[in-house]
Amino acid sequence: MNAVEHTMNWNVNDIDLSDLEFWKRPWPEREAAFATLRAERPIAHYDDPVMEDLSMVFPPGNGHYALTKHRDVAEASRHPEVFLSGPGAVSQFDLPPEMVEYFSGMISTDNPKHARLRRIVSNAFNPRNVRAVEDSIERVADEVLAKARTNGTGDFVTDIAAPLPLVIICDMMGVPPSEQATVLKCSNTILSMGDPEVIGEGTDPIVAVLEAGGALTALMEDLGKYRLDHPIDDITSALVNAEIESEKLTQQELASFFVLLVTAGNETTRTAIAHSLHALTEFPDQKARLASDFEGLAKTSTDEIVRWASPVIWMRRTLSRDYTLSGVDLKEGDKVLLYYNSANRDEDVFADPFTFDVGRTPNDHYGFGAPGPHFCLGAHLARREITVMWREMLAKTPSIHATGSPSQLASSFVNGIKYLPYSF
Repeated sequence: MNAVEHTMNWNVNDIDLSDLEFWKRPWPEREAAFATLRAERPIAHYDDPVMEDLSMVFPPGNGHYALTKHRDVAEASRHPEVFLSGPGAVSQFDLPPEMVEYFSGMISTDNPKHARLRRIVSNAFNPRNVRAVEDSIERVADEVLAKARTNGTGDFVTDIAAPLPLVIICDMMGVPPSEQATVLKCSNTILSMGDPEVIGEGTDPIVAVLEAGGALTALMEDLGKYRLDHPIDDITSALVNAEIESEKLTQQELASFFVLLVTAGNETTRTAIAHSLHALTEFPDQKARLASDFEGLAKTSTDEIVRWASPVIWMRRTLSRDYTLSGVDLKEGDKVLLYYNSANRDEDVFADPFTFDVGRTPNDHYGFGAPGPHFCLGAHLARREITVMWREMLAKTPSIHATGSPSQLASSFVNGIKYLPYSF
């Protein structure tokens, strides 16, 4: 996805972001389509994706508006009283209420409930607890690298990008090592968008997602009940025993938060780390630059990795009232998708947006969401994981590089890499 590859010319009327086939296209073609939208139709309307076999679960709606400009994504995010997260959840389709609560939790709520949940969860992520997690990142990164180096080559996602955030989150929540494979498999399934290579050929994607969510929920409900009476120094104990102004998390809220944490917290960091190896292989001058002054470029390079990867492609909002955005009259009940990936390539905000620049500054990217109440709670932790992983790789395996093309996840929601061959 380097600068010279951004060459395909699109007719704006041929771009259909609701067509899954579009999301199977190579990244340069997708990025070229978004460049066309930003220039010619920055707020475009699309019908809902066709889900013939699931029309009873997801009845067709009125489609959605795609917000592709940095300014529009920012404005929508800064007005949560207009652009709601709760109605129908943050999926393209309106989810049934029981599925909203089941999977989305905090990211699919509005005030006052969102403020209450965020207040309780933020208290558990106090400086002492976060510091304890941060202290373990270097240890886990070293363990992951040491294990990978015994082979010298393999799949970067399986060997390095996936284990780091998975182990950190499971340690943080007190999930035993014996359950880590289950957590990884379930989170992959939930975010796969039905990719048959992830869920298995012939598997019903809705059944697969429901079963995966059920397994994670059951795991956390059991752990949460146990930690009420047997607290230890982990985030789960802090969450179940936290009481802010007489408010506590219910078992369902704890389970929903855990599903959110292991999907968002695991997948986004893994995706960012996987994209970073691909990018630094494609831009060897930037890798050399980073290696020569890591501490000086640690902060800017990590933010550039997140901008470049844009792990979560979009989030949905629903309008609470009529609103005019950049001259487009939106109506109460309309759905909008905030395309963070497109905002992160906006030519009006980023100089040479299709160039990977480890020293990029300023870098007002929306890789963790745009400013507002739903900005990623784990952004600091994710940045720390990415920074430590690259510090350790450049110090101990400086020749690490991708040896082939990454396999893209067929998803409109997660900019995932299924596997990426690499060598030391």
